[in-house]
Amino acid sequence: MVGKIFITRSGYDPQLGKHVKDPYLGPCPTLGACRPDVRKQLTQGDHIFVISGKIPVAPQYVMGGFEIVAKIDALTAYQQFPEQRLHRLPDGQLTGNIVINAEGKQHKLDTHNLDDHDLFEKRIKNYVIGTNLLALTTEEEIDRGRDQTLEALCEILHKRGSSPVEVVGRWGSKLSEKQVLELRAWLESLKANRN
Repeated sequence: MVGKIFITRSGYDPQLGKHVKDPYLGPCPTLGACRPDVRKQLTQGDHIFVISGKIPVAPQYVMGGFEIVAKIDALTAYQQFPEQRLHRLPDGQLTGNIVINAEGKQHKLDTHNLDDHDLFEKRIKNYVIGTNLLALTTEEEIDRGRDQTLEALCEILHKRGSSPVEVVGRWGSKLSEKQVLELRAWLESLKANRN
């Protein structure tokens, strides 16, 4: 068992910024079109953790993490997870992390790499289905996460930095089994309000 931790795009913060559609940190967590490198590298039993994007009004935080239970192709995901098909929320933001239509072609709402078929093909491989989700969801949990994320990342990754990107890097960091277990224990402590 190993893992990967990465930062979502700037401005994406489920509490104070834009809606985070990928990864989906709900009852059945998934990682669909984002980070094809992570989805390709990791296998069943490995773990994925995600940090909120940079916003001007509050510190970033580890939003959550989950264990990979399976990887499937996008068309299977389209059939198995209709709620994750790309669509708009009432406020106009995009949600869903399945970026194909019923024919397996690029969804009209997915505007990434419209002229690069090869890159699109990479984005729709290895749809990740997760289990054992640990996500910070309440206002109190998120506040604790914002307060403790930088220090926890520095301690767990044995690296100093003044921001999450300085600790995990622009493309994220690989995690050892020990680091995965430490991150999960820390997230559990935040959810249980143990400091």
